[in-house]
Amino acid sequence: MDLDIKQIQAEVEKKSEFVSRLTDELGAVIVGQKYMIERLMIGLLADGHILLEGVPGLAKTLAVNSLASGIKAGFRRIQFTPDLLPADLIGTMIYNPQKAEFTVRKGPIFTNIILADEINRAPAKVQSALLEAMQERQVTISDETYKLDQLFLVLATQNPIEQEGTYPLPEAQIDRFMFKLKISYPTQDEERLIMDRMTVGAEIGVNAAVTIDDILEARKVVTGIYVDEKVKDYILNVVFATREPERFGLSEIADFISYGASPRATIYLNLAAKAHAFLKGRGFITPEDIKAIGPDVMRHRIIVTYEAEAEETTADDIVRKIFDTIEVP
Repeated sequence: MDLDIKQIQAEVEKKSEFVSRLTDELGAVIVGQKYMIERLMIGLLADGHILLEGVPGLAKTLAVNSLASGIKAGFRRIQFTPDLLPADLIGTMIYNPQKAEFTVRKGPIFTNIILADEINRAPAKVQSALLEAMQERQVTISDETYKLDQLFLVLATQNPIEQEGTYPLPEAQIDRFMFKLKISYPTQDEERLIMDRMTVGAEIGVNAAVTIDDILEARKVVTGIYVDEKVKDYILNVVFATREPERFGLSEIADFISYGASPRATIYLNLAAKAHAFLKGRGFITPEDIKAIGPDVMRHRIIVTYEAEAEETTADDIVRKIFDTIEVP
């Protein structure tokens, strides 16, 4: 087993060379927000869609745009609005009168990286069209089904403040996002640097530092990262504590949880922890990897009760309590 881990470690060191190049390119444009950049990298490596939540002006759109520019991959930004139609997203059938036949006009979803800006402003029909693409990696137009590219990532943003004219995302769709990130304000020093950088009229671009093949090769290494049986048990205990809190000595939060995390939480805790270890240059995951990415995987998968809302207890509070209580192997 030690020999296997050494082999995995060597592969990690070999295939992770592009990480610093891509991070440097993103850092040249985005000031601070290391947490957001790292999570975007994890989503890229673990093949997981990401929902970014934060007030306007926190570089969410810029970060996604810069990430796509740093990869030699296709990128489309779609502004979600209340009048958006499924055909605007996936495409439609167009009648050709010369040939007296219908031909397919593919929509903007046929690319590698999708920025779904203000995703909660689109109605249910558009959300359902996106749902198939996110989960099945395919799109159905009329009676034909088309496969999406192997590298296909939805990076969605939403504004937590202005709720007028928005549509709550269905639980089934929220569950398909590997991460839900809460983006915070920059520090005062970072904001000074932003002010200096953005008020001199100089244009800063991102050079493509990585190819799609680099990402796909890295994903193979990520899935092969070693996970000890005790660490797997730790992941399961964390997830099952959201469903059966009393069994884990967490009876005080039992009344705050309406529904616990789904099996996707188990899968994504494993995959995201592997990607986190990859970024740290390790061929194995530790409980610290799980703790690092745990809140981002779990917060949108726990549905709290009215009692929790009355007590002003959030899903983040529940996740924090679980990680503080569950014994670390």
